[in-house]
Amino acid sequence: MQTHFKKIIEALGEDPHREGLKDTPERAAKAMEYLTEGYRQSVDQIVNGALFESDDDEMILVKNIELYSLCEHHLLPFIGKCHVAYLPNGKIIGLSKIARLVDVFAKRLQVQENLTKQIAQTLRSVTNAKGVGVIIEAQHLCMMMRGVEKQNSIMTTSVMLGLLREDPRTRAEFLSLVGSPLSRG
Repeated sequence: MQTHFKKIIEALGEDPHREGLKDTPERAAKAMEYLTEGYRQSVDQIVNGALFESDDDEMILVKNIELYSLCEHHLLPFIGKCHVAYLPNGKIIGLSKIARLVDVFAKRLQVQENLTKQIAQTLRSVTNAKGVGVIIEAQHLCMMMRGVEKQNSIMTTSVMLGLLREDPRTRAEFLSLVGSPLSRG
């Protein structure tokens, strides 16, 4: 990757050997490896057996999980927050594992729509939950720094599975707890 970053710097008309840029190819390669470490992680590694028997059947919600990812179209970041809820079905998952599941998929080249779906489907698969809801609200630098250059735009995506999709009351509870614009209309 370092060689390719050096070629990009040269293609921009810069001197990759000047003081401020001489270590940039190495730093950029390390940053890209970190930003895409989700490719080198598995859901099994992340969950690591942190599933616990429980007779709880009420909604479990984790709000405002910070996330950042790289847009697969422009390799520019999108940054936002993720809200995740599930209705247990005999098992609950360790709290930190929910945030880690968000990260494992966010740290891949992505579009927000797919990211939202991957998190929801994986949480349901791992926990066998009766229902799962995921909402992501994010700002995309590919829309802010180039193209239409809209600085205040926020993209919201949601995926509801099981009872969060089928039961209007459960869905409304989730949206209300999150304080989502989706609950206002």
